[in-house]
Amino acid sequence: MTYLSAEFYCILVIALIMYYILPKKVGCYVLLAFNFIFYYFIANGDLKCLAMLLLTALIGYIGALLISKFHDDLKKKSTLALFIFIVLMPLVLIKNLNPFLAFVDKGSISLIVPVGVSFYTLQLISYMVDVYRCKYEAQRNFAKFFLYISFFPIIIQGPISRYDQLANQLYEGHDFDEKKITEGFMLILWGFFLKLVIADKAAIVVNNVFDSFPVWQGSYVLVAGLLYPIQLYADFQGCTLIAQGVACMFGIKLINNFNHPYFSKSMREFWERWHISLSTWLRDYVYIPLGGSRKGKVRKWINLFITFLISAAWHGSGLKYVVWGLMTSFIQLVEAGLDPVWEKLGKKYDFSSYCKLLNFVRCVITYFLFILTVIIFRADTLETGCGMLRSLFTVNNAWIWFNDGLLILGLNLKEYFVLLIAIGILLFVSFKQEKGFSFRKFIFEQNIVVRWSLYIGTVIVIMVFGTYGFGFDAQAFIYGGF
Repeated sequence: MTYLSAEFYCILVIALIMYYILPKKVGCYVLLAFNFIFYYFIANGDLKCLAMLLLTALIGYIGALLISKFHDDLKKKSTLALFIFIVLMPLVLIKNLNPFLAFVDKGSISLIVPVGVSFYTLQLISYMVDVYRCKYEAQRNFAKFFLYISFFPIIIQGPISRYDQLANQLYEGHDFDEKKITEGFMLILWGFFLKLVIADKAAIVVNNVFDSFPVWQGSYVLVAGLLYPIQLYADFQGCTLIAQGVACMFGIKLINNFNHPYFSKSMREFWERWHISLSTWLRDYVYIPLGGSRKGKVRKWINLFITFLISAAWHGSGLKYVVWGLMTSFIQLVEAGLDPVWEKLGKKYDFSSYCKLLNFVRCVITYFLFILTVIIFRADTLETGCGMLRSLFTVNNAWIWFNDGLLILGLNLKEYFVLLIAIGILLFVSFKQEKGFSFRKFIFEQNIVVRWSLYIGTVIVIMVFGTYGFGFDAQAFIYGGF
């Protein structure tokens, strides 16, 4: 069962009915019950995964209670370090044990891999650290605490929510609000559009090229490189919007995980707009505790490199992730080194009349720098990724843009046209939102005929032009794999 399955929405409808017909004081327990039901189905009935989730949550719960009990700073720090280590160990073993055993030629071990372990582990760590910092009191009701850790819209792939952002919304209960139901429905529809009309269609080309290198080289790699960031964004943002929409139907507001990252004018700005819940988590619980930028430039950049290496380790094991993390932080280091140069040029020459053009060029450059990093990220191995990057500059087959070379990658001309139109719609919507325009507010202001015409029209577009329309199976959400 996934966010795209009919079974999920049947469960959602039942949950909504029970949530709103029962007293508000038991609303949190209704959500808790459906957390168990959803997790059971999403884990394909594997009770060991559920037991692992319960055990890990219990460890974090006990750790926070002990941290709040101690008054001696050394005891609090020692307890925090111990319980972070215990909570983190399942994730570290899942990510690294079998790759290490394969490296030393010792076979592999069958491990329990709980769904969402990468995400709820970070929530547990942030919760314990915040209790240590006296940001809030430790939750003494385990059922309520487990509801926060296992909240079903976010358990698969976030957004990674802090306790103080989410807990009170989960516990207080909400009255039925038709506007919230409608707003949630619109978010889910837009998420389906991004996933099925853009991400899964782009995935056909991307997967063909990346999975069959070196059959496809040069311009073929460029096509896949151009499409993969769009696929990644539409896939991940699509899932986030569905999660936000489901939560919104219960009156719960989740944080935004993206802020139009492809309008960024530098890689630093990009990472402030991309996967915000992870970026801010790394900032608050890794980068700043390491010293941030408070201890000089050299230490600042060492801290940044360490932070991105931890981000790389979170995404997966293997040398390619390490190189991806190093590339990403190195690009930011180079950008920072060039800042004084651009500042001097700006003072010497008046660029004000070319400001929009320069900003556009910077956005394009940032996008292409991101492409270079994600080719390494997406490739099966570091060697394959390096080979793909090399072929970009050494293999000359530009003619594929002008003949039918692109039509052998899995999409026909009509499907490419649909994909380009869908990307154009995404760009238009993103540009308007960047300027402060709210499409949801605009739709709410229309009469009922116009509103429902838009809803029904969107559903038809998704069914006809999405993955269902061309007979493809919906791809699994990308970040669910991390």
